[in-house]
Amino acid sequence: MRIGRAVVAAGVVAVGVRIAHSRNRRFLHPDGRSFTGELEVWGLGTPAGAALLDRPGRHPVTLRISKGAGTPPGYPDVLGVAVRVHGPVAGHRCDLLFSTAGRGRWLRHVPTPRRTFDTTYGTIVAYRTDTGRKLYLSVQPDLDGAALGRTLESVVAAAAGDGAQLLLGVADGDAAVRLFGRVRFGQELAARTDAEPAFDPVRNAPRDLHPSGFIHASRAVAYRAGQKWRGARPADSNPAAVARTSAHK
Repeated sequence: MRIGRAVVAAGVVAVGVRIAHSRNRRFLHPDGRSFTGELEVWGLGTPAGAALLDRPGRHPVTLRISKGAGTPPGYPDVLGVAVRVHGPVAGHRCDLLFSTAGRGRWLRHVPTPRRTFDTTYGTIVAYRTDTGRKLYLSVQPDLDGAALGRTLESVVAAAAGDGAQLLLGVADGDAAVRLFGRVRFGQELAARTDAEPAFDPVRNAPRDLHPSGFIHASRAVAYRAGQKWRGARPADSNPAAVARTSAHK
């Protein structure tokens, strides 16, 4: 009984420390590196109902690679990839957030620790296109690119070698992943610049490609609160986008 209470107490203290530290940094994914980059889209062949997925083209991006809990270098963690597409064909910036997760119909909803950044990432929950189509987006290593390795420093080294890149894909339900584009890493951004972006996949989403469901709707509140808490400028208010996300299961 005493051991159980001690574990709970330790957990409460740990959360309290994280909240206190998050006054000046992100609560989740505090350790990361940001880069310039380019998204090349070649499309899916058959339309998915979202301009960003369907129309071939090239778009500048800001790319962030991170560790969810901030464990020591090389230790397992829920790893993350954030892609901000600037001025996509939909006419609005688009934030896509991915985390390491399990594979398969059910496990893809479960964030899963990994040791290496050369792994598969997913959006955890589904997106909807303008036609109401339900899709799951993913990121995976490009075997033709440089290995990202197991630490943030190794990711920086891969990007500096001008060979780091990731493949973006999409899946319908249990169907196999279809690749629609590639992100190429550019230059690493300064630490101060890395701390600035306030990613928001709900408000920074085009009308024809937005996250859906209760989990994302609740994250809309959490993102905004966390960004204000750490002093970052949150995304512009977008009630219509939040309503869109909440309306779909």
